[in-house]
This record gives sequence, structure tokens and C-alpha cells, in this order.
Amino acid sequence: MDTSGKTISCRAAVAWAVGQPLSLEEVQVEPPRAGEVRIKMASTSICGTDARVLKGWLPLPFPLIPGHEGAGTVESVGPGVTSVRSGDLVLTLIIPQCRECQACLHPRGSFCDKQDVLPSSGLMLDGSSRFFCRGHSIYHSFRASTFTEFTVVPEISVAKIPAAAPLDRVCLLSCGVPTGYGAAVHAAQVTPGSTCVVIGLGGVGSAIILGCKVSGAARIIGVDINEDKFPGARKLGVTDVLNPGRLSRPLQEEIQEMTGGGADFVFEAAGLPETLLAAWESCHKSYGTCLAVGLSPDDSKLVLNATPIITGHTLKGVCLGGYKTRDCVPQMVSDYLQGRLDIDPLVTHQLPFAKLQEAMELYRAGKPIRCVLLF
Repeated sequence: MDTSGKTISCRAAVAWAVGQPLSLEEVQVEPPRAGEVRIKMASTSICGTDARVLKGWLPLPFPLIPGHEGAGTVESVGPGVTSVRSGDLVLTLIIPQCRECQACLHPRGSFCDKQDVLPSSGLMLDGSSRFFCRGHSIYHSFRASTFTEFTVVPEISVAKIPAAAPLDRVCLLSCGVPTGYGAAVHAAQVTPGSTCVVIGLGGVGSAIILGCKVSGAARIIGVDINEDKFPGARKLGVTDVLNPGRLSRPLQEEIQEMTGGGADFVFEAAGLPETLLAAWESCHKSYGTCLAVGLSPDDSKLVLNATPIITGHTLKGVCLGGYKTRDCVPQMVSDYLQGRLDIDPLVTHQLPFAKLQEAMELYRAGKPIRCVLLF
């Protein structure tokens, strides 16, 4: 049945308020307007940023449909859309690439001015929503909202991918893998023989490990309070593991001694100011680089001792690996299809979308690297 130009009723997960369990609801999804794309979702995975939204750590408006790491097929497009058409396979992008703003036009800029993360309006670019449920307008999550059978996103938030791409895998290339892998190979440019530290061994941290390994790091120290993550991290390339909760002294002191003065590269993927401070103080004071990859709670503060900053180490923020999303994401999918990037070990669980609550429980228990939901 041709649904182009019509409102579609489908299943979606709605978060009605902060801290409440997700509710599977029937929602109405309006047709795409000018410059927009409606997607029939095939898969989505649970990212730590989604969990932060549901906890209220990020100031998004409720009720909303969460999720942003997704893959699907274009169902229809609005007026003026030229980069994709009905039937194309696409990934959703939490950070768009408009190719017009100062960030997009700058060779090193990646945080597009038309993003809806910091701050978040929960609305499309024209200031309205495409979702309705029980007579209420429902907000979008980062203009992606992938926890639904159909979603509407701006054209600038879509990356067209090859028709051969397996949608039950490549959804990870929508956010988590570019974020972590790109932090190592693109933003940090990890050097052969170097010592790296990865704090937080979830999906993004695991992708950082892959990037450090492929870059030739000689030593990769993995840090997490959940020791169940250690065996999987070792398989990906971690050489040493630390649980800060079992240490008799601060993590940074332990790493300073282990590395003989500090690591070359330290990646903070836990998204907490206290672990970011530990990461900064784990770097070699003369040439170490600390990369803030995890998204910290809104209004949290980072307090540094100003004097040691002059010694030469670097603190760098990284969003989505520092990549220009619509350019890099399709290339990463091609790399995966051609065997140059192996993301299969990161998909540790797969469940049907109807078992979303079970998937969320697995996430909260720290079981998956990434759990993929299939529609």
C-alpha cells in the first residue's frame, strides 16, 4: 500500500516523563515536510546517551520518542529532498551535516549549527513535531527518534548507505562506532607504539579500543567499575584492566605509576566530570592528550588546577569522532562491507523491538556492548 503523503499509525516507545519506564504505544507519524525524510526503521541500538535522556541528565522536553542510533529504508521524502529517495537504505545521524554553517564549512568543524543536542528543542527545524499519541504532540529526540517503526528526520540528518549493508549491524555506524573509533583514529590520531587508556568500556569505549588497536597502540588500559566487561575488552585488544572501585588510591595515581609518568592518550567515555578529571590527570604532563568523548550530565562542572596546563598536555572534546557525518558514515559502512572495519564483535545481543523493556534491563545491568533491536 502506498503510504506516501499519508499519516502512518505504528508502534513506538514513548517516554512520558523523566524516570518513567518506556511505554509501547500506537503513534501517528505525519508525512515529511520540505527538506525531510520519513524512514521505515529496520534496526536501532541502545546508546548511553538515550539512557541519560531518560534519567533527565540532559534537558530534553517530554513526552518524547527516544533513540538515535538507527538504520532503515526511506519510505517517502518531502519537497526539495535530493540526496535520497524512496527505497534507499539510510542511517540516522544524531549530529547532522548541513554543509552550509561555519562548522560544516570549516575543515575541522563537525558540530553542525543545526544540531539539536546542545541545546535540544525536541522539534524539527521548522519548530513543530511529526509525532502524535493519545491526542498529544510527542517530541523528537535529537531529531532522530529511532525507537519507532517509522520516524521523520531532516535530510541533513540522513546518510545514504550501500544496498548491500546488513541493517542489523550497521546501525552501530550511525553513532557509537564513529564516536569511539573516530576519537582514536581521527581526533586523537593514536600513534604506533603508544600507551592508551580507555575509561568506560561500553559500546563507545569498545569502539575506542578498536581504533587504538588498528592504530598500532602497544598498550591499552581498560577502566570500568563493571568487571563483567573485562573479558570482552581483552578480546578487542585491551592489555590491562583496572576497576577504580578496587584501588587503594585514585585512578590517576595508579595509571601514572603503571605508565611511568602518564599515558600518551586517555579517552573518557563514561561521561562523568570526576572520571574526566581522572583522565586528564592520567596523561603524561608533557605530551599526553586527554579526549572527552562521553557526554556529561547537564550543568556539571570540570575544575582543573590551572598551573600544570602549561606543561604541554592537551584536553580535547570530541563529538562523533570529529567526523563530518554525511561524508564519513557511508565510508565507514563501505569499510565494514569490504572487511576493513570489523564491528560484529560489538553486537552482543539482538532482540525484537517488542522486547524493548528486556533490552533496557540488559543495558542497565551492563550486559551488552551493544544490544540491537529489530523491527
